[in-house]
Amino acid sequence: MLSTLSAGAAVASLLFAGAASPTAPARGGTEPPAGQITIDVATVNGSGCRPGSAAVAIAPDNTAFTVTYSEYLAQAGKDTKPTDSRKNCQIALNVHVPQGFTYAVAKADYRGYAALKPGANGLEQASYYFQGDSDTGRKSHTFTGPADANWQTSDETDVSALVYAPCGEERYFNINTELRVNAGTSDPNTTSYMAMDSTDGSINTTYHFAWKQCPATR
Repeated sequence: MLSTLSAGAAVASLLFAGAASPTAPARGGTEPPAGQITIDVATVNGSGCRPGSAAVAIAPDNTAFTVTYSEYLAQAGKDTKPTDSRKNCQIALNVHVPQGFTYAVAKADYRGYAALKPGANGLEQASYYFQGDSDTGRKSHTFTGPADANWQTSDETDVSALVYAPCGEERYFNINTELRVNAGTSDPNTTSYMAMDSTDGSINTTYHFAWKQCPATR
């Protein structure tokens, strides 16, 4: 049975199959809107996610959305190329929310699988921001071998620091992620890897919304 690998101060928990079904209450003081939310993938770029290899789904209660990757893996060691050790993905999402509401992302949960040989190490880092705004700053989590387990990291933003999408404007929500693997002092005849992908949809990245009502317009 596979265990779950934690990274530094990252939050570790077992993974659950299927799309996100968050149970935590909405952050930011406003309940999620009851209307329909849609998310369109505007662009996908990077060595870890060719076009068509990332899918987005909305949680039924409008508290979060998930991004699932199908080809996101970094590896180092035997029979690998130098470019295999670092993979990144940049996604621009067009998020459509009910009129009168705006959103921020309060928390992001990143999940995957790590097979790191003794002496090898890996890194996961990510950031997100609205089009036209400054990057939130990358948050990194490191992993060390030996490891052969599912992993999860969580990045959470204080309520006072939440950045909301401007009311009445349509801006892309940009997500930047990266995986790195360093063979280090591991046996050169072995291969280590970290993945943030899933062939069956059971491993995904979850972004938790914080909602706020927009001021009434006259």
